[in-house]
Amino acid sequence: MAVYTEVPDEALAAFLAAYEIGDLLSYKGIAEGVENTNFILHTTTGSYILTLYEKRVREGDLPFFLGLMQHLAANGLACPQPVRTRDGATLGRLCGRPAVIVSFLEGVSVRRPGVRHCRALGAALAGLHAAGDGFPMHRPNALSVAGWRPLFEAAEADADRVAPGLAARTRADLDLLEASWPENLPGGVIHADLFTDNVFFLGDEVSGLIDFYFACTDAFAYDLAICLNAWCFEADYSFNRTKGQAMIAAYQAVRPLEPREVAALPLLARGAALRFMLTRLVDWLNVPPGALVKPKDPLEYDRRLAFHRKVAAAEEYGWSPGP
Repeated sequence: MAVYTEVPDEALAAFLAAYEIGDLLSYKGIAEGVENTNFILHTTTGSYILTLYEKRVREGDLPFFLGLMQHLAANGLACPQPVRTRDGATLGRLCGRPAVIVSFLEGVSVRRPGVRHCRALGAALAGLHAAGDGFPMHRPNALSVAGWRPLFEAAEADADRVAPGLAARTRADLDLLEASWPENLPGGVIHADLFTDNVFFLGDEVSGLIDFYFACTDAFAYDLAICLNAWCFEADYSFNRTKGQAMIAAYQAVRPLEPREVAALPLLARGAALRFMLTRLVDWLNVPPGALVKPKDPLEYDRRLAFHRKVAAAEEYGWSPGP
């Protein structure tokens, strides 16, 4: 979440007139994140999130995202729900951007997840994969392995300004992953961006998942690999195997991994780290002037990649063959 587009009061008032959500009391931009413009709205009927879609989100993908949230909620997953206008539409336009209002979820995100958070997240991730079953729409993952080289080429010339040797390291990772990326793994709907700021907790329990705007159809184990990257590294970039073990065990209690998924986990984790390093690198080098957003550091994932390059088996992430 972030603020790229300023919304004048008059434009917001005209947009909200199409909804039956009461009178606007206040609104405030949300600075976290890097993809879309977001505001929290407080009205006489409650709180809502207003999102203006920017950058990588294609307007043609929005029916997938909005329909998916409705499908997941209908199947028991706590996630935001699009608010309809008086005419029944879920999608509008504001300041030249596609825009939507969604329901507000209670809970807080954790900046430094502990073992209990990783355990709860593992179960929630498997629950998401189960809840997505039967969703009729399909969206390929545009940021999977086929999309990484164009990102690298966009940033390659300036990569070594960010860190010495970054271009060569990235090129070697990309060559290896393109040649050996796992295919035909069990899959379906995945979140593809389940970082700590996209998961809300009440106590030790997950109260909701948000920000489905990278959701797509891909391998379930790749989604797990993204979460291992996002939740199980410490501030010094060491991998916390206890956290990984808790996450994987909780996931497997709901949806057991197949042997081929286990075997693929090191490559999937390495690829997930490369994907986020590359998108962060492009963002780092291309912050729009005046944007109220702080880009995320690509070197956080360059350092994670240093760990993944040495991993030979899923056991090093905490996977265990039995209870």
